[in-house]
Amino acid sequence: MLININKLIMVTRTFDILNQYRTKYILEDALAYKLAGKWVKFSGDEYIEFANDISCGLLSMGYNRGDRIVIITNNRPAWNILDMGIAQIGAVSVPLYPTISLDDYQYILNHAAPRMLIVADKLLLEKLRPLFESSPTIEHVFTINKIEGANNWKEIGRQGHERSDEFLPQVLQIKDSISPDDMVTLIYTSGTTGTPKGVMLSHNNIVSNFKATGARNYLTAGSRALSFLPISHIYERMLNYHFQYLGIAVYYAENMGAIMENIKEVQPHIFTTVPRLLERIYIGIIKKGRELKGVKGKIFNDAIDVAVKYNPRSKNNNIIYRLRLMIARKFIFPKLLEVLGGHVRIIVSGGAPLQTRLVNLFYAVGIDLLEGYGLTETSPVIAVSDLRKGKPKPGTMGPILEDLEVKIAEDGEILCKGPNVMLGYYKNPELTARAIDSDGFFHTGDIGIFDENDFLIVTDRKKEIFKLSNGKYVSPQVIENKLKESLLIDQTIVIGENEKFASALISPNFTQLHNWCFTHEIKFSDNDELIQIPEVIECFQKEVNLINKQVGNAEQIKRFRLVADEWSAQTGELSPTLKLKRRQINEKYAGIIDEIYVYSRAEIN
Repeated sequence: MLININKLIMVTRTFDILNQYRTKYILEDALAYKLAGKWVKFSGDEYIEFANDISCGLLSMGYNRGDRIVIITNNRPAWNILDMGIAQIGAVSVPLYPTISLDDYQYILNHAAPRMLIVADKLLLEKLRPLFESSPTIEHVFTINKIEGANNWKEIGRQGHERSDEFLPQVLQIKDSISPDDMVTLIYTSGTTGTPKGVMLSHNNIVSNFKATGARNYLTAGSRALSFLPISHIYERMLNYHFQYLGIAVYYAENMGAIMENIKEVQPHIFTTVPRLLERIYIGIIKKGRELKGVKGKIFNDAIDVAVKYNPRSKNNNIIYRLRLMIARKFIFPKLLEVLGGHVRIIVSGGAPLQTRLVNLFYAVGIDLLEGYGLTETSPVIAVSDLRKGKPKPGTMGPILEDLEVKIAEDGEILCKGPNVMLGYYKNPELTARAIDSDGFFHTGDIGIFDENDFLIVTDRKKEIFKLSNGKYVSPQVIENKLKESLLIDQTIVIGENEKFASALISPNFTQLHNWCFTHEIKFSDNDELIQIPEVIECFQKEVNLINKQVGNAEQIKRFRLVADEWSAQTGELSPTLKLKRRQINEKYAGIIDEIYVYSRAEIN
């Protein structure tokens, strides 16, 4: 049942969202996750009660305002309940990814100096045992899964529930005293280029962001969202608040491998993602289409061709194109919608620029694909598509959020000022002073421009742009995105700093490559052998040649090497949000990179 009461509700701290479940929205499925094959739902009232129990439990254990509590788990309602319970007593949550290295865990636990550690499962418990047993600050360790011999997180809530008469009035008193400018969370960056940095975010940083992005979401209370990106990252976390603020039910996917199954079960109206996952969905669609024969195959392939040429910002007046589009929308696109549960209205993408063909395809099918841009330090969104100002323009991040001031520095760097900009880096005032100038502008480290509609275009990371030995600059991300348009390329990194020419390491899409080899009757025993086969290398050379025709001479890929590894966050080449970890990749493949450039270096010397 859904009730809307026209009552002004002040939301200035993250936990103020909970008030809406009693005064504005009444939801039976405010939060949900799948357990033992069944979806378990938490109503708004249950969410509030459990969060209050956690708050009371923490107070009864002697936890106070400012204490740091580390949470390491996958997405699940327990995360939200803990998050709200911690925030309500003025303590600071420190969410960490379950997949980061032991070295990063050790650094962060020493740097943040938490009093409590909460981990998801037995694997994490045993992995971190040497660290928390030797920690001078960690007093309590809890697990979310039930593990024999370990303290379960529900014990905090049980203790709080039993003593709620004693501590709930204190919780309410502390909540009233918490300022929107108080720090609510400490988020450590993934460390793609070095030591993790602790980003201090206030209630106001995050609240201002989910309110501003919420104004651009036309979905109403009672809609459903599927959440699967790491909630420990500010991108998914802020959008989780965004959903709750709008009365949208949040369902958590079981894991990354079950996303498509969960989408069909939940039938969400919205979900958030990163470009690489959308690219994989696109590849899956193309693969299915290629399996169709005869008339069905021709109609399907024509529909995809129509979709990728669709322009969401203009009407194509060509009568033949409109006829093809009408046929596609009648016979093909409804089936594509069914793959995504049949009810998806909005997909939000962030983390990296989207390929134009993906934007065109989803809009042609009838899904609003919104692209956004931001950083952990900006809570995170700076710009995102705004359908109130017309359909998005592929290749842009959309207009800047209200209440933000954004300008482009002389060297092209994007600078941002506003309520979303972090409090600073934890225990590092020098680094904070370098990031936020005397005028209050945060230096993003990204390069960008505004188009004629004041839509932001992000061209590259300032630190990732490199110079060749001839003085020419190369923007690797632009070339990498073009290369990944190939169905045969899963991931790639462009290299060549201080070298004579740009090169690339390519991690193939081995599923597609294996199919290609089967079609061309090429036999191999494993991927190590596969990437050495001349016909395979020639096939990739053709893909690279196509991209080289689209870029300037300095940006052309003169040499490339295939690698037999599939890059992922688990194996260390990608961050948890699927961005390249350039330093780690360069170190891992140093031998191959040296081999690429050995002769050109000899010529220079």
